[in-house]
This record gives sequence, structure tokens and C-alpha cells, in this order.
Amino acid sequence: MLGFWSRHRRLCIMSSKRTLRSSTGTATKITATPPTQVQPTNIQPRKQPSQSARVKAERKGTSPLGQTTTPPLKRARLDPLVELQASSSTVIEDSITPSKNHINGFTDTTNIPTSFDRPAEPHETNAPLITSRGSRLLAFSKDSGNASPPKTGIPPVTTTTGHILKQACAHLVQQEPRLQPLIEKHYCRVFGPEGLAEECDPFKSLCSGIMAQQVSGAAASSIKRKFIALFYPSEQVQSSQDQAFPTPSQVASCTVPFLRQAGLSERKAEYIKGLAERFASGDLSATMLISASDEEVLEKLTAVRGLGRWSVEMFACFGLKRTDILSTGDLGVQRGMAAFMGKDVKKLKAKGGGKWKYMSEQDMLKHSEKFAPYRLALPTPN
Repeated sequence: MLGFWSRHRRLCIMSSKRTLRSSTGTATKITATPPTQVQPTNIQPRKQPSQSARVKAERKGTSPLGQTTTPPLKRARLDPLVELQASSSTVIEDSITPSKNHINGFTDTTNIPTSFDRPAEPHETNAPLITSRGSRLLAFSKDSGNASPPKTGIPPVTTTTGHILKQACAHLVQQEPRLQPLIEKHYCRVFGPEGLAEECDPFKSLCSGIMAQQVSGAAASSIKRKFIALFYPSEQVQSSQDQAFPTPSQVASCTVPFLRQAGLSERKAEYIKGLAERFASGDLSATMLISASDEEVLEKLTAVRGLGRWSVEMFACFGLKRTDILSTGDLGVQRGMAAFMGKDVKKLKAKGGGKWKYMSEQDMLKHSEKFAPYRLALPTPN
């Protein structure tokens, strides 16, 4: 019996030692192994919001994750013409009453600088023209207002560059009082004192118009810079507006393949070379454009290949600054006149009708007759 308990005691001691060693080894392993983190099964990882979600959230005044945020200050959206005026250094608030305007620092038409105030006439070229030799031409001298009627066929002076816009606006409102809000809203800088002081090189302006036909503005600027570089490669000017432009004689002496190096198509290169030959021969000149009537300008320039009626009308309007040019073939002018006459321009556009989809040429001439000789200043809401 004693032997049994002794044996049993030895077995228990041995079992205890094995258990102790086993438990000690397990504990060592647990201590050496880092604890694992258990991820909750009901929580999804947060996704980063997409760019479109951020934009939508900003418009709603909330964050992409749904949190309310302070909405950003919004800039008032202006009319394109108002934005153009605001971006200019000259800000003019009222086109009917020049005494309220601020034209390059002066607030009264009696204080307009001499360089801004010279004789003007609606049917004549009111912009200073630059000849191929670099001289400056004016249709009237500063003493023309007190001179006797000229024998050249040019009518006597009736106004000045400092007052012609005021007279034009007063005439338009007198004929149609409904135009007053439009005139007050859209200042016509082209025929303001500062616009009429801008010089025009006829050859350069017409060449630029041909280059810009059926291409984007950026492409036209690139072509113009390359064209100038063909004649003045040493010029290091970023903007083509600041570079010297080749004379008609220089361009006329070049071949069409040479001119095409500027990126011009063969047809456009031929047009520009033909235009240069007309100026170089004297058939076209700044002197002629100064003294010619509106009809003569149109007839002379449309005879040149590459210059259509619309191109010449735009040149007479924005280049020569003639105030009675009405471009009846311009869809924007048609649409504006149709809208002002109370027509549904959306239906007219959907209906089609080709070149005269909004208004016929006869109707445009009939309804605009009373606004002569200031039909170019006529506002056309689109």
C-alpha cells in the first residue's frame, strides 16, 4: 500500500512538472507574439471624396463628408460687355451724359484734352490712319470747324471726336426712347474719345483680317507673329501688336511659298500678296480711305480677292471708325434687331432660313433708316 502511494506521488510530481514546463513555454510564446487588433465588422473604411463630389459640396455650402461649411463669397456675374469695361483702365458709367463719365481722368466734355478732341464727321474716316511710310493722316485738321466748306467733296464738320458719341446717343434715344436703358448699360468705347484716338494702319489691319479668316484667335495671333518674323527675325517681342509690320512693298516682292512659311494656306498667301500689290501700286492707300465715301470704300476693297463685304464692313467700322455702317449680313446684328422688334428669335433660329433667318435685308434697312447717320452705334441686344 505504501509502495502504491509512493508511486502515485512520483507520477503526480512528474505530471505537475510537465504541466509547469508546458504552461511556462506557452506564456513565453504569448509574450513574444504582439497582440492582434480586431477590426469591427460593422464599420467600413472612409473613402476619400472624388473631385466632382468636392465641387458639388462647395456649391451647396457643405463639406464632401456632409459637414456644414461656410459658403465662399461669390463674385457677381456681370454682362460680358460690363466685364470688359470693368477690366479696362477707363471706366465709364453713362454714355448719354458725358459729364458723369470718367474718360481717362477728365469728367467733363469741356475738359477733354486736345489730343482727344478734333473735328469728326459720321460718314468720314474718324480714325488717324498710318501710311506705309509711317506718316499720320487725318480727315480734318483742327481748324476745319471754322473753315469754309471744302472743295474736295468732304462735307463740312458737324461735330468733334469728343462729342460725336454723345450726339449719336441723343439721336438714337430721340428716335426710339426704348433704347435709352440699353445705351446706358453698354458704353460704346469704339466711338468714345479714347476709341477715336486709336491709330489704324489700313494694310496691317486688312492683312490681319485675312489671316484670321476661319481660324481661332490663338491660331491667328500665332500666324501673325510668324508672318512678322519672316521680315523682322531679330524682333523679340511677345505680342504681335507691338511689332513692326512689313510694308506693302516688302510683302509684294515676296513669293507665295515664302509667305506660306508663316503658316498661311496657299489661298491666303495669294490674297495677302495681292492686297500688298494693290497698296504698293497706289490703287489702295490711306489717303484714298480718308477721303472716300462709305460706298467707295466698300466698292474698292471688295474688289480685292479675299475681302468680302462683311470683312470690309468690319474694317470700316472698327478700323476707320465710320459711324453709319450697318452690316445687314451679320447674324448677330440680325438677331439683335429682330429681338428688339419683338420677334421670337429662338423660333426663327430653329426654323432656319439661311443667311436672312432672323430678318430680311430690306426690313433691316427700312427699320434702321431713322437712326442714320449713327446706325453703327445702334445697340443690338442678343
